[in-house]
Formats: sequence, structure tokens, C-alpha cells
Amino acid sequence: MNWPNVWSFVKRNLLTLLTILGVVIGIALGLGLRAVPAEGETWSARDVMYINYVGDLFLRALKALILPLIVSSLIAAVGSLDLSLSKKIGGRAVLYYLATTVLAVILGIVLVITIKPGADSEADEGNTDQKGGTPRNVTTADTLLDLVRNMFPPNLVQACIAQYQTILTPPDNNPTEPDIYEWKVGGAYSDGMNILGLVVASIVFGVALGATKKENGLVLSFFQQLSHVVMKVTGWVIWLSPVGVTFLIAAKILEIEDLGDMFSKLGLYFAVVAGGILFHGFVVLSLLFFLFTRQNPIKFIANMGQALATAFGTSSSSASLPVTMQCLEENNGIDERVSRFVLPIGATINMDGTALYEAVAAIFIAQLRGLSLSFGNVLAISITATAASIGAAGIPQAGLVTLVMVLDTVGLPAEDVSLIIAVDWLLDRFRTLVNVLGDSFGAGIVYHFSKAELEGTKQLQPDLNVTQQTELDLELAHPGDHNSATTTVMPHDDRHILKNSRL
Repeated sequence: MNWPNVWSFVKRNLLTLLTILGVVIGIALGLGLRAVPAEGETWSARDVMYINYVGDLFLRALKALILPLIVSSLIAAVGSLDLSLSKKIGGRAVLYYLATTVLAVILGIVLVITIKPGADSEADEGNTDQKGGTPRNVTTADTLLDLVRNMFPPNLVQACIAQYQTILTPPDNNPTEPDIYEWKVGGAYSDGMNILGLVVASIVFGVALGATKKENGLVLSFFQQLSHVVMKVTGWVIWLSPVGVTFLIAAKILEIEDLGDMFSKLGLYFAVVAGGILFHGFVVLSLLFFLFTRQNPIKFIANMGQALATAFGTSSSSASLPVTMQCLEENNGIDERVSRFVLPIGATINMDGTALYEAVAAIFIAQLRGLSLSFGNVLAISITATAASIGAAGIPQAGLVTLVMVLDTVGLPAEDVSLIIAVDWLLDRFRTLVNVLGDSFGAGIVYHFSKAELEGTKQLQPDLNVTQQTELDLELAHPGDHNSATTTVMPHDDRHILKNSRL
């Protein structure tokens, strides 16, 4: 064995290897700690909280980076591009995201109809009262309308900490009204960053900044430098991921009451969803990446190892965003103008794993209930699963809430979500992993098609920085002199001549 090469590989991929080791240790630690209490006893909620404490701190540190990263990276990326190029890159990204989401839904439906994981199982009626199994009352129309409302937040400061949700309450004169469409419609702001609204606002601001580069070059430079600073801090935080991921996974395993019973009842369903998600991510998306770019998808995936391990550990595509950007730019050589434009959009609307999961889950529950689905029902599920996945925020287990939309499509009650909630914590990690992989492949494909156009604008920013620095020098040298000569646009050499003659 060539030990120097092995050591070189370990040094290059040390953080990724440590994070994967953290995942393995977390699983082993969780399973080992489950055997500590005496038979019939379990770990208390407080004990689990103590074990999860380090992981929670790591997750908080990652989430703290989401707001400055999304705002600075999007504004800097969009602002540094020509308006026409921004449209092309954005259009290519959205087209890719929609196409892969539809492919994921189709794959999930084919698998669940072919394998029929719910045909020979029985619904556990006693499980429908499980704590936390019933999400808020919601209709498909209200959820889609909330999605659009949140794209246009009335207060950008509020959008940093809250997002709008429609609230349905039964009428006072008939509290038992069964038809939810007859309930009173209200609204409230719930805790949680309105990422979609911030993405839209940042893109608009970036487009405006890009259209006024000559006048506002210093503002653009500020956001570019801020983006670099945030990425530097990200580099420090992700070195905590091996330890953080270990305790996050160990604590989650301790929360499950009976692992054996869980897999005996839902094993085939779990295998269909997890297998479908992994097949979509590592086969379908890899094949698309190869066909479009003629590059090795295996090497691309290997370079994303740190981001994928973080996604699996945190179960949040938004929390993984800083690491994903770093892996794309440093390991796969993706232009930061593409990665910082495409990834925040992808982390918000590209949820291939979630779309596949929701389609499979809805049909699985229908099979459990003995409900025969027509072609129209299956088509409605596919459309709703696509829309629901786009509306799912990049936070842990958001897909569980949007699944209610899909169940409503085939007339299944929201309480049926509790039939599959036992394995959702683990499936959520697989969904997040493939969501992040899909975002990354998307950035790679968009960069491939935009590379020539990006090369043509490569010199734009250095020239702009020289211009703005010269203007700043002139202002500092003559702070009170604002005659027309200093504000007239002229070539860079003429500006320096003017500066030297005045000094």
C-alpha cells in the first residue's frame, strides 16, 4: 500500500472523513445508550436534552449563518451579473429544479404502485393519537396562497424571524362544522425565517444593483466582501460538524420508543421511500449530470461528501447551505456567482426527496386504508406533491406538514400522518441528503451551460473596483469639491490623470 498517497488523501478529506465517522459514532452511541437503562425503563426527556445539547449548539451556529449568507451571497451574485445573464441562469436553475422534482414524483409513484408496501399491512388505529401526529388544520389552496404571500413580505425585518400562515377556526355558531372550507379564515405569523421572501427580496435588490453598477459599485463591493466574510466564518463552524452530528444522531435514536416494532410495521414502506430517494439522487440525477456536462458524477459526489454528511446529520437543507457552497466552490470549482445565486433558490424550492416521499406516503396510506385510487387520483397526487414540496421550507420535518395537502387530495384525514411518523425522523435525513445533492448537481449543470457567458463578464468586476477606488481617492483628497469634472464619467486613465494633476 502506498502510505504517502493514503496520508495525502486523508489530509485532503480530513473533515469529510471525520464527519462520516461522527455519523457512525452517533448511531453506535445511540444504540449503546439505549441498552443502559433497566428493562422497561427509558431515557427521560431531560436526559435526551443533555445528550443533544452539543448538537443543538452546532445547529444553532449553522442556522445563525443562514440569514447573512442568503442575503449577501444572492445580492453579490445577482448584482455582479448582467441582467440578461441573471435571467438565463435563474431560468436554467428553475427549469432544472422543476424537471427533477417531476421525475422524483413519477419515480415514487411507480415504485409504490408496483411494490404495494401498504397492501398487506394494517393501519395501527391506536397510533393516530400519537403526540405531535396531527399538524395544523390546512387546505391545499390556503397553503399555496401562503407560499405566494410569503414571497412578498410586507416587513423585511419581520421576514427574518417569522412567516405568514393562514389559520382556520370553526364558526362560533357551529363549532363542530365538519367542512373545513366553511371555517373562518384568519392569519398569523409563526416563528421561523421566511426564507422564500428573503430570497425574492435579495434577488430584486441584486438585479437593481446590477443595473446601476457604475453609481453603486461600492455597495456591490460591500455585499461581495460580506459574503466572503460569512463564508470564512462558515469554514470555522463546519469544523464542529463531526462532534455536533454525533450528538444530534445519538439523541434522535434515544427518542424512539421501540426501534424493532417501528421497522417491523413500516419496514417495507421505509425501504421503498429510502430506496427511491437514493436511486433518484445517486442514479437519476447522476445520469442527468453526466449527460449534460460529460463530467464524472462520482467524483462530483465525492467532493460534496462534507455537505452530504452535514445534511444527513442536521436534517436541514438550509442549515447545510453554507457547507454546500463551500464544497461546490472549493472542491468542484463552481463559479461563486452561480453557486451563490442558484443554491439559495434551490434550498427553498428544490425538494426532490420531499416530493418523492409525499407521493409514496399518500398512496401507502391509501393502500393501508384499502382505498382504490383512480388514474385521476394518482395524477392529482403527483401535481399536489410537486407543489407541496416547493412550499416545504428547508427545515427539519417540514415535509410532514405539507403531506397534509397531498392527503387532502385523495380525501384522507390529516390524522393519518401519524401512521408513518415513527420512521419520518430517519427518512427526513435521506430526503435532506438528496435535496442537497440535487441542488449541487443543479449548480454544476447551470454553471456548465453558463460558463462561456460568465467568462465574458469576468473582467467587469475588477474594472469596477478600480473605478470605485479612484472615485473614493478623489473624494478623500477633495471632500468639498463636487464640480462637474469629478462626477463626469471618463476612462480610468483619465481619472488618474485628473487625480494626479489636482494633487
